[in-house]
Amino acid sequence: MSSTAEPKDKRKRFRMRWHKQDTELTLLALPTTIWYILFSFLPMFGIIIAFKNFRISGGFLSNVFNSPWIGIKNFEFLFKSNDAWIIIRNTIGYNMIFIITGIVLPVLFAIMIGLLHSRKASKVYQTMMFLPYFLSWVVVSAVGWAFLSFDKGIVNQVLVNMGSDPINWYMEPSYWPYFLILLNIWKGLGYGMVIYLATITSIDSTYYEAAVIDGASIWQQTRFITLPMLKLVIVMMFILAVGRIFYTDFGLFYQVTRDSNSLFNVSTTIDVMVYKQLKTATVGMASAAAFVQSVLGCATILIANWIVRRIDPDSAMM
Repeated sequence: MSSTAEPKDKRKRFRMRWHKQDTELTLLALPTTIWYILFSFLPMFGIIIAFKNFRISGGFLSNVFNSPWIGIKNFEFLFKSNDAWIIIRNTIGYNMIFIITGIVLPVLFAIMIGLLHSRKASKVYQTMMFLPYFLSWVVVSAVGWAFLSFDKGIVNQVLVNMGSDPINWYMEPSYWPYFLILLNIWKGLGYGMVIYLATITSIDSTYYEAAVIDGASIWQQTRFITLPMLKLVIVMMFILAVGRIFYTDFGLFYQVTRDSNSLFNVSTTIDVMVYKQLKTATVGMASAAAFVQSVLGCATILIANWIVRRIDPDSAMM
C-alpha cells in the first residue's frame, strides 16, 4: 500500500511545485534554447574536422565521414609555422592592451559623465560616444582609406601642402599598432562606458549625500563610494575580456588594414590567419586553430575566475 502511495505523492508534489509562471518562463526561454542548440551545440560536431584531412568532394556530412584521420597534424602546422610566434604575439599583445584600456577608460569617462549636473549634456555625450559602436568596420575602413590613401588621401594632401613628402600609410607598419589601438578604443569606449554608467546611476544617492555632509571631496566620493560599487562589474567585465584573449576583432585587423601584406607583422592575428586558411581550402588547419582558441579561451576564463575567487570570493562569477 505504501509503495503505490509514494509515487502518487511524488507526482502530487511535482504538480504543486510547477506553476503557471513556470510554464510562461519556459515558453519565454524556449526560442533562446532552440537557438543555442542549433547554432552553438550542434556545430560542435564539426570539431572532428580539426583531426581530419578534410576533403571537399560532396555533401558536408559525406566529406566529414570520408576524410581520413590525421591525428594532430593540423595542430602541428599551427605551432610549427614560421609565423606562429608573430600571430600569437599580436593576438595576446593587442588584447592585453585592449583589456586595460577597455576597463580604465570607460570607467573614467563613466565617472566623469556621472558627475555632470546637466542631464541634457550627459545624454548628448553618451550618444556621441556610443554612436561609433554601431559603425561597421567596412565603413571605418572606407573612411580610413579616404584619409590615408597615398594618392588622394586627406592626410597626404595636407602634408604635401605643408611641403612634406606623402607617406604610403598602408606600407608603413610602424604606424599601425597605434592606429589599431586608437580605433579599438574609439569604437568600444561608448559601449563599455554605458555599462559602468548604468551601475553608477543605480547607486543610492544617500551615500553621496552623507559623504557631502561629512565634507568629502569629489575625489573622496569617487574613491570610497563609486569605485567600490563598481568593483563587481569591473571584475565581471575583466573576466569576460580575459576569456577572449585569444580572439580578436576580425574587421579591425583585416578590413581596416585592407589585408596589406606589408602590415603582416603588426596586423595578423589568429582570426585573420584562420580566415586566410579557409580561403586556401585548408579547412582542417583553420578548424584546428579555432579549436585551440576555444580551449585556451575556456581555460583562461576559468583561471581568471579562480584567481579572483582566491583574492575576493564575493567578486567571482561562480
